[in-house]
Amino acid sequence: MNDDLLKAYDTLRAGGIILYPTDTIWGIGCDATCEDAVQRIYSLKQRQDERSMLILLDDASKIEDYVEVVPEIAWNLIKIADKPLTIIYPDAKNLAKNLIAADGSVGIRIVKDEFCRLLIRKLGKPLVSTSANVSGKPWPPSYNKIDKSLVKAADYVVNWRQNDEKRGKPSGIIKLGRKGEIQVIRE
Repeated sequence: MNDDLLKAYDTLRAGGIILYPTDTIWGIGCDATCEDAVQRIYSLKQRQDERSMLILLDDASKIEDYVEVVPEIAWNLIKIADKPLTIIYPDAKNLAKNLIAADGSVGIRIVKDEFCRLLIRKLGKPLVSTSANVSGKPWPPSYNKIDKSLVKAADYVVNWRQNDEKRGKPSGIIKLGRKGEIQVIRE
């Protein structure tokens, strides 16, 4: 895993795109502050810019670095979540402009996967995470189901867990309003 961490880190620092395992499904990612890399992911996925992507953080204490105000209910949701949960927060900041949704929001998940946590900590920035599929196609439940064109297009493909046949599934998604209003997007 250490070799993968170093190569993924070097790729991200150079503005590249990685294909990597998460605590949900395999993702395509980049440094969440690098607009050019974010744009490459939109192009690779053939996805419209208005459908923003989420970011991964290694620790909940860092959320306030990327959103203006964290609604109080968010801390409770993070604490009681028994499966991976992405929370969409209003008023994103300190991220690539093309990563922030048209309404100013951003989805954030506190990742549990060891590789992701170590990589984010080493990078010192959030990591973009979007499913490793072309937009509109099914998400891959394991590495061997990822479209080969995406594998070839990534600047680095993490070897860690490629042989893991555990079928992942996407996180739940909840959107929070400025006053703590809750909208369930995906259970």
